[in-house]
Amino acid sequence: MTSAIYPGSFDPVTNGHLDIANRAAALFDELIIGVYDRPSKHLLFSTEERVDLIKKAVTHLPNVRVTSYSGLTVDFAREVKAKVMVRGLRMSSDFEREFEMALMNKNLDRDVELVCLMTSLEFQFLSSSLLKEACELGGDINDLVPKHVAAALKKKFPQTRKRVGK
Repeated sequence: MTSAIYPGSFDPVTNGHLDIANRAAALFDELIIGVYDRPSKHLLFSTEERVDLIKKAVTHLPNVRVTSYSGLTVDFAREVKAKVMVRGLRMSSDFEREFEMALMNKNLDRDVELVCLMTSLEFQFLSSSLLKEACELGGDINDLVPKHVAAALKKKFPQTRKRVGK
């Protein structure tokens, strides 16, 4: 059985993340989505909230489980007995960052392989950071996240400004 991890902060999970998760779930016997609990960036959602939002979004995938982790991602892979790490690539800057991380991870654990999936065209521009900013400023994010995530975002930004013309 081949297990893979899909690590990230997922603050919040987007349809781009879910595109990668759906495709990775079709490639591996088991996909473990690892929600990193202490990224260096400012988080809008708590670890528990992020795990819950992803769990609700992947209920249709029987071979996917979601858990949080801390520490080195290669240690998490070892802990869950995964030999593959899945990452999504949107643009060339993603490639540079993923390449650096892949080399460091390979140095830390030669047994963990990296598989990068190209993000589908409709999600090439999408990032959690841009999504949060658009939502905070009153933008329509409904086509970019599952309905329950859109509702959770709107609760975090109750005083959003309405866009001109809307």
